Formats: sequence, structure tokens, C-alpha cells
Amino acid sequence: MAFRKITLIDSCNLTSQVLEQIKILSIAPISIYNDFPATDDEILSRIGDADCILASWHTKVNAEVIKASPNLKYIGMCCSLYDEDAANVDIVEARQQNIVVKGVRDYGDDGTLEFIFAELIYLMKGLGRLQWQADTRELRGKTMGIIGMGTLGTMVARTARHFGMKVFYFNRNRKFELEKEGFGFLPLNELVACCDVVSLHLPKNSIVLTELEFRNKKPNSILINTSIGLTFDKEAFVNWISAEPTSYAIFDSVAVGEHLEEFSKYQNIIISERSSGFTLEAKSRLSEKVLDNINGFLSDTGMK
Repeated sequence: MAFRKITLIDSCNLTSQVLEQIKILSIAPISIYNDFPATDDEILSRIGDADCILASWHTKVNAEVIKASPNLKYIGMCCSLYDEDAANVDIVEARQQNIVVKGVRDYGDDGTLEFIFAELIYLMKGLGRLQWQADTRELRGKTMGIIGMGTLGTMVARTARHFGMKVFYFNRNRKFELEKEGFGFLPLNELVACCDVVSLHLPKNSIVLTELEFRNKKPNSILINTSIGLTFDKEAFVNWISAEPTSYAIFDSVAVGEHLEEFSKYQNIIISERSSGFTLEAKSRLSEKVLDNINGFLSDTGMK
């Protein structure tokens, strides 16, 4: 058994090998779109009579789209799913319509980890256009603060410790098992006030740093954001980075998003033109996990 029709409603970045396997799971030929729909009507036009759709994080599948798609049984998110509030799919509405939504996790962490420390080392040693301080510096002895101690945050913490950094973290739930490894928990305001480097690892649409935290942030410090979009109040960030010429911010293309042109005006903001985590290896991991989710659904529902 299989789906009646599978449609990739945007550029999901799946490997050709996995796409060939997905084709077998659709009775009708699959439809593949390699761009991003601009409106709900365009999304609905692409969905058509499909009972299975795949979508990247770029496309918002809202409640209105879901209600207007009575044939849908399954939505595969070709992106991370950490919590329902941060998802680009209205999971609550999908559940009410008996539509199963599956996302993936932990496919781009290795690439993002490498990006974070590559950018830090370049900035510390002045290997790029900027240098953190007048003298080149090492990571050893510096303090790293991590906001969001999930899989990637934990990887960053352990790597920072490998470089001889002292690591603190803030998370909405304490991670006592990680504290046994020597990572200290600090309230948010204390963390930003004492850390040389603060790295944000939060779900999409999370706003954690506000004017209060930026006002208390340690002078001559570094902020790193590799989350999807801003994870802080934009106006408060701009006020901080403008008033702190010896402080720096580092973004990849996904984190800076729609603010690329505005943030590019600041000399002390470093922006990569690429997604930090979407490597060839990450694409392969993502594709395999998306396929596993589809096969799991078909098996669980007796459609396979």
C-alpha cells in the first residue's frame, strides 16, 4: 500500500536517492516544486488532492490551509520539529483534522558546531576582516554561555570545554545530569553579564534576550545566533551592537533571515551567506529521516 499522491510543496532539499524511494510510495506520480509558494492560495494549488505533502521550514502551512485540504493524511516536515509553537505547520489544527505531522531532529548539528568554532577562532585570531581584541587571543580561559541546552547546545558546551573554556548555561529546565559534567547553570541575566561568548540555540520564534539582558550584557563580548531567525528583541539588539563597537555578533544566513540588509550595515556584525548546518552530510541525514518517518506512518496505519 501507499499514498494516493505525494507532493513536495516547496524545495525540500532531499537527495535524489531518497526521492526515488519516495516515488515508490505514491500511486500517482509525485509532484515536486523547487521554489517556495508565496501565498496560501498557491500552497493550496500545489497540495491539490494530495494525501501526503512534504514541506521545508520556509513554507507556513497554517490552519486555513489545513482546513481547506480534506484529503490530507500526512504532513512531513523536512526540517526540525522541537515544539509545536515553533513549528511552521499548525500541528494543533492538523491533529483536529486527524492529520499526522512528523518532523526530524539533529541532522544539521555537526555542521553548525563546526561553523560556531570556526567563526570564533577566526574572530579571536583576526584571520578574517575583524579581530576581537587588539592582541590575538585563544579560546582557553574564556567564558562560554549557552542559551538552550538541547542536543546542539550540549555539543557546543562539550567542545568549548575541550578548548579550555569555562561553560555556563541557561535553559528553561535545569539539566542536572550535565551539571555533573561541570557545566554551571546561571540565571539568564547573570549569564549574559559574565560570559565572553553567548551562543543561542533556541526554537524558531523564541524571544529570550530583551532590552534588560542587552543592557546588562558584558562589554567587549560576542553573541552567536544560529537558530532559525532572531531569538531576541531586534530593537534591543540593534541598540546594543550600535553602542558596543568592541562587541561582535555572528549569524549564519538562516539566523539573520530577512534582516540581512539591515544588519550588514554594522561593521561588528559577521554574517555568513550560507546556512551553517546544511552540508551535504546534513542533507543526507535529513532525507533519510524524512523517508523513515513516511515509512513509519505507512506501517503504523497499515498502508504498507
